[in-house]
Amino acid sequence: MRTSKKYIEKLQKMRNNVYMDGEKVPRDHDAFMPGIKLMSLTLDLETDPEWQDLLTATSHITGKRINRFCHIHQSHEDLMKRRELTKRFQLHTGSCIQRCGGADSINALSIVTYDIDQKYGTEYNKRFMKYLEYFQENDLVAPITMTDVKGDRSKRPHQQVDPDMYLRIVEKKSDGIVVRGAKNCNSMACYGDELIPSPSRALTKEESDWAVSFAVPADWEGVKMVCAGMPAGRKRKHMPAPYAEYGSADSFTIFDNVFVPWERVFMCGEVEFAPMLGYLTAIYHRFNYTACKPAMAEILVGAAALAAEYNGIERHQHVREKLAHLIAVAVLVDASGIAASLQSSKAPSGTWVPGGVPTHAGRWLAGINAYHEYEILTDLAGGLGSCLPHEGDFFNPEIGPLLHKYIKRKEDVPAEDVHKLWRFIQDMTAGPSTGINQAGALHGGGSPIMEVIGMVGQYDIEEKKRLVKRLCGISTD
Repeated sequence: MRTSKKYIEKLQKMRNNVYMDGEKVPRDHDAFMPGIKLMSLTLDLETDPEWQDLLTATSHITGKRINRFCHIHQSHEDLMKRRELTKRFQLHTGSCIQRCGGADSINALSIVTYDIDQKYGTEYNKRFMKYLEYFQENDLVAPITMTDVKGDRSKRPHQQVDPDMYLRIVEKKSDGIVVRGAKNCNSMACYGDELIPSPSRALTKEESDWAVSFAVPADWEGVKMVCAGMPAGRKRKHMPAPYAEYGSADSFTIFDNVFVPWERVFMCGEVEFAPMLGYLTAIYHRFNYTACKPAMAEILVGAAALAAEYNGIERHQHVREKLAHLIAVAVLVDASGIAASLQSSKAPSGTWVPGGVPTHAGRWLAGINAYHEYEILTDLAGGLGSCLPHEGDFFNPEIGPLLHKYIKRKEDVPAEDVHKLWRFIQDMTAGPSTGINQAGALHGGGSPIMEVIGMVGQYDIEEKKRLVKRLCGISTD
């Protein structure tokens, strides 16, 4: 395990291959600091007695104590603790934890590399386990690197006019492979250690070049990262607050003829295993959403309820109904994650996988309610959340006292507290990060239609039809 100091020192030494607004920028750029601060928190709390049980685990490879975000799930309890950890971080910071992506990728690869080896006698799992030990020993952070740019959505990878619309192998050499393509929506890649790409869809026999998974350092030759969004609140000058300290940044990641040595290649042409790797990476990531999204819903409940209280409308029936909606989503999505932990199963490799149907159901429920939750908070808070004057105006000796006079709500609530709450609401509902957070809540880990496909595909509908036939007196022969 490492400290945040070591993590930041490494970022400063990495090759400069990150672009933002047309310029190359260092990995410790001010724009990345909210995300770096959050990553640092996942490292520095490893020795905190209040966090240690959740944030650390025992490696099944070395027996050493490691960060849970580097751990391969070994039981129901591991999955439950992972959920608790994710939810607690979200409640602690008010921000996406981001580090879960790399953990999802390594758990998926621990299963698929084993299964490929069982069928073909390859050595992918041996390579992966050696890489995993390195990943754990160095307490590395990595994003999910799965979403291809896809090009024309009506065409398959091998039908694209430009075959690079899905990441692919362009050359096989004696010492490795060369890949080309791009991956999008890679959270925290700009300040991560490694990239672990995997296929994003099922592939046909003609598409073996696109069935590829590997790991490379984030500053590897040929890798180019373009910062694609910086969800963080407005910088505070006078009113520091935990929510304003943390954030994240995404990357549009380009692989421009990148050489990957064989020891870091974990899939190379095995098309029938591509959907399994994509599915498992997604199911682990959606499982995380059954923890972080209830946490965000709880934050929205608190903000909406406090705004209603400060406005003096907390007892109105329509307010209680809106709060009840937020509460129901929080509780039901959380319950689906707990169910997924309890319905988990052990893969042949020994890794535990959360139950698919409850995972899909929880992620779907969170996604379809994402925008409505912000709508409720905006409704109960009123227009000031969108039209609040700048922070400095409240501290101007001439205009500040007048602003505090006219922002006043209930007599027993100080105007300063009203200002702090609506500053928080503005950051949440009308801040620089609002649109990205809302889109992420809808699409992150897979758009709602993907959860629909997962639920319908995995749910035993035929058994339910037989059940109803029996209840109706219809023969089930």
